[in-house]
Parts: sequence; C-alpha cells; structure tokens
Amino acid sequence: MRTAERTPSLAVLPEMVRDASLIWLAGGIVGVSFGAIAVAGGLPAWVPVAMSLLVYAGSAQFSAVGVLLAGGGPLAATATGLLLNTRTAAYSLAVADILGTGRLARLTGAHLVTDETVAFALAQQDPLRRRTAFWVSGLGLFAAWNAGVLIGALAGGALGDTDTYGLDAAFPAVLVALTLPAVRKDARVRRSALLGAVVAVAVTVTPGVPAGVPVLLALVGLVLYRRGATA
Repeated sequence: MRTAERTPSLAVLPEMVRDASLIWLAGGIVGVSFGAIAVAGGLPAWVPVAMSLLVYAGSAQFSAVGVLLAGGGPLAATATGLLLNTRTAAYSLAVADILGTGRLARLTGAHLVTDETVAFALAQQDPLRRRTAFWVSGLGLFAAWNAGVLIGALAGGALGDTDTYGLDAAFPAVLVALTLPAVRKDARVRRSALLGAVVAVAVTVTPGVPAGVPVLLALVGLVLYRRGATA
C-alpha cells in the first residue's frame, strides 16, 4: 500500500516542480524587495532574515517592518503581523487533511501555509496530488523566499526604490493564475469571490484602514459558498 501511494506521487513530481516554479520565482523576487526595504530603512540585516525564517508571512512581515520603520515598537509590529496573519487559520482548515497525521508533518506544514501554497494545492484534482502540490510548492517557496530576503538584505540600499520595479505585482498575478480555473468552473466560487472582492475594494478605499485588513475581511465571501453548499 505504501509503495502504491509513493509511485504516483513521484510520477507527478516533475510536473509539480514545473508548475510551482513560477510561484518560487515570484516569492524570491518579492523576498529581495522585502530584504532591501528593511535594511534600507535602517534595520540590521539579520532582522529581515530571522523574521523570514521564523515568522515566514510575507504581507505580515512587510507590515511589521513598516511599523518598526515608522517608529512603532516591537509590540505594535507583532500585533499588526498577527492581525494580518489570522486569515491563515481558514487556510489551515482547508488543507488540514492534506498535511498528514504526524506531529512533525502538521507542525512543518502549518509553518508553510501561505496564500500561494494553499491555492496551488487546492487547485489539484485528487488528494494525492494535493498533498504533493502542497509540499513541493511550500518547501520550494520557503527556500526561494528566504534566499531572496538574504540577497535583498545583503544588497541593502543598492537597489534603490524597489517600488519602481513593480515587484508588488508578482504575487497577485500568481494568485490570479492559480484561482482562475476554480472561479470559472464553480458558480458558488464565483459568487463568493465577487462578494469578497467587493468587500475588499470597499474597505481598501476607506481612510485609516491598515494594510492587509481588506484581505482579511474579504473572507466574508465564504458565507455565500457555505449557503450554496447547504442549499
């Protein structure tokens, strides 16, 4: 039984690596931006590097560093990061059966949960492919992100204003590519996505709303999906 489970997993491995490479590339590019921004703002190089290894949460890291560079204390930065990362609780529920039953697998898998990795895994058609996709994309993205952050931190301010390169568009483009097939296929997903998008845009244009909160509130779109499932 164990051999039979491993064979198809190994068979799809090259395909998963090929498909996940775009996610890794985007992660590495944005990681360079994060490392450079943190060091150019005056933080020691070890701060973004350690944060990426131990926290590993892109948007939360950007927001936490933004708070620190704006003069906020560690507690304020931590609270901001935790608020933005609460959305991963829903992601964890979605992939709970993919991670496996062992403590080490669940602990490691929980650390690798990101928007991109979850989207890539859930886009697969069967449980075995989902599990393989999660670990391939998750481990590869973790490596690419941290390598990018290290490069950016070492480069420091030499890269100049990273916003001029449009690096912030890399992850959204990848997410759109990953979720588009599901949106096209399922009417419930389309309705949920539309409601979430409307809420996110409305909150984004509201003055004084912290970055990342619109994405968190967009989860209200899941209400429509749940209603469709129970109808």
